[in-house]
Amino acid sequence: MKVRIHVSLKPGVLDPQGRAVHHSLEGLGFTGVEDVRIGRTVEMDVADTTTDAQITEMCDKLLANTVIEDYRIEKVG
Repeated sequence: MKVRIHVSLKPGVLDPQGRAVHHSLEGLGFTGVEDVRIGRTVEMDVADTTTDAQITEMCDKLLANTVIEDYRIEKVG
């Protein structure tokens, strides 16, 4: 089974990468961009017997820093 974990900074956490991209977009003449937040996606192939609880534990223990990041689990296919 393929699983995607979308990790993003929690609201209110400073995002220097997002800020740099926002500034660059303005410099290139793009208007109307109010805010930019940068995140990451982790894709994994796991055994069909892997439980939702195990995937959540992977996220909590390694894949996301739950102090400053949120994550969303998506099962693909």
